Amino acid sequence: MSSAEEMARNLSAGVVDVLPEGELLGRIETAAREKRPLRVKLGADPSAPDLHLGHTVVLRKLRQFQDYGHTVIFLIGDFTARIGDPSGRSETRRPLDSETVRINARTYTDQVFKILDRDRTEIRFNSEWMSAMTADDVVRLCAHYTVARILERDDFSKRMKEGRPIGIHEFLYPLVQGYDSVALRADVEVGGTDQRFNLLVGREIQKAFGMAPQIVMTLPLLEGIDGIQKMSKSLNNYVGLTEPPDEIFGKVMSISDALMMRWYGVLEPEIAPAVGADLEAGRLHPREAKASLAELQVARFHDAQAAALARQRFDERFSKRSLADDFVPEEVCPGPIPTEIYLPKFLVQAGMAKSNSEVRRLIGQGAIRIDGVAVTSDRYSHEFSSGAVGGSGVSLVVEVGKRRVRRFRFSSG
Repeated sequence: MSSAEEMARNLSAGVVDVLPEGELLGRIETAAREKRPLRVKLGADPSAPDLHLGHTVVLRKLRQFQDYGHTVIFLIGDFTARIGDPSGRSETRRPLDSETVRINARTYTDQVFKILDRDRTEIRFNSEWMSAMTADDVVRLCAHYTVARILERDDFSKRMKEGRPIGIHEFLYPLVQGYDSVALRADVEVGGTDQRFNLLVGREIQKAFGMAPQIVMTLPLLEGIDGIQKMSKSLNNYVGLTEPPDEIFGKVMSISDALMMRWYGVLEPEIAPAVGADLEAGRLHPREAKASLAELQVARFHDAQAAALARQRFDERFSKRSLADDFVPEEVCPGPIPTEIYLPKFLVQAGMAKSNSEVRRLIGQGAIRIDGVAVTSDRYSHEFSSGAVGGSGVSLVVEVGKRRVRRFRFSSG
């Protein structure tokens, strides 16, 4: 087997589609003859401020291209985010304002290098060329595709049948995404299976502009922790790359055993068959397999020590049912020692909740506990626990939901 054949085989591993079938090898051989790296494109609209485990499926495939010496273009769709990707949508997506796009884009550029090689990555923004387009340019772009072809996509045809409105601007989305491939001279474009239509439109737009059409590679979507819908921040079923180690570990431990094997197959394909075989033979307990998966994810985005400590703390809390000092993150709150705490403000400022309304909702669900007792009011004035600090302070252990726990020590000194 030639080195090009081996590269094509390895790059195709774990991929749902490589289209057109068999052409990746030819593109690799052409690039080798021309003594240039392939240009591999991934577009991501900054519709939310953080990346999550679902994004890593594609990012790790891009890193594999980089390890073979190819160039990755991570395209931030700051222009397309203002249109809104209609893929998989049953209604028109609300376009984002430019300030939200700018803030979210900055976090993307900070986070992708947790996986990608900085030296082999181009960070680009599609506003570079799209904002410079004239009305004449947009009309000419639209002339390269038909309404009939656009309506072939499943989400549009379904909305038409159900009588749901489709904005004219939504038709522009796949055309703009396709033109991005022209502007970037993409050899390969990678995306989730929900992007298949858009990626294939890119091939047609490149041909219309006299370019060799890109190879399309689609990868499996990762279901969120609910096990039903794809991972998404808007559905609150995600595991964020920048979340604390305990949060990542706890979220992975919360998934079902069936979803665990699906995650192994998508996130850890190299070891998934061995894990499955050990589970089937009874050599491995599902809880141990899940803990190993959780530890791998924490180690990837923090480090091995943080992963081991997260596992230790989880075991102490949920296996041994202990809240011992050694395993609960602690925060010292300088005095004076309060006689009453307004929990919504306190927990939001401490980073244990996102909003006052979230705190109130969790209190109503009995999901906030102080020193092991569920609180029923947003104002806490019960006698503090006896965790004196040198005789000059008191402490309390706060649990928010199943995974967020912290000890607060109030010291008057």
